[in-house]
Amino acid sequence: MKQYQAYIFDLDGTLLNTLDDLAASVNYALRSNGLPERTKDEVRQFVGNGVGKLIESSVPYDTPADVTSTVLATFKTYYIYHSSDMTCPYDGVIEMLDTLRMHGKRVAVVSNKFDRATKELCLQYFGDRVEVAIGESDTVQRKPSPDGINEAMRLLGVSASDTVYIGDSDVDILTARNAGIPCISVLWGFRDKDFLLEHGAETLADSPLALIADVL
Repeated sequence: MKQYQAYIFDLDGTLLNTLDDLAASVNYALRSNGLPERTKDEVRQFVGNGVGKLIESSVPYDTPADVTSTVLATFKTYYIYHSSDMTCPYDGVIEMLDTLRMHGKRVAVVSNKFDRATKELCLQYFGDRVEVAIGESDTVQRKPSPDGINEAMRLLGVSASDTVYIGDSDVDILTARNAGIPCISVLWGFRDKDFLLEHGAETLADSPLALIADVL
């Protein structure tokens, strides 16, 4: 696997296994507003396009827009305080980040999670291993817009030719393509190998160690 100067990561399903906390928060928001809950596997399929799309997919299809907005607000408030109840880094992720930084590589996170949660989770779990953390905000459109990647490259002071994006979804593949950089698709996240290949994955990694094999 080629070496790069900058490694920009997705967060959910790539660095952190956030599914249990996301599912619990979705179901709290649904339950609090009198709506039926979702299974964890359903939530897993809904994750990847930002919290707005997550909630839109989770509520019943005929839910009025104002109710959907209330569910989203409930989710955001609850998740901020419960985003790390069960969340943890995937095995090997901390060692991978340490190795990248030890070899002088630049590391950032670009997520479709809202910006405050992205920054707080990166600080809590990774400290200074992650130099830049960017989530969806009023000034950064959610993926597959290249906004987040472009801003991360600007803050890191690196060019597209020296940068790779690493994620677990079809959205990540498209985001990297829109930013003009390669994508490495990981196989330990929320989407399986067949799905990723069907959606254009070209380079696959089955473990964090595989990502850093060429920098060791």
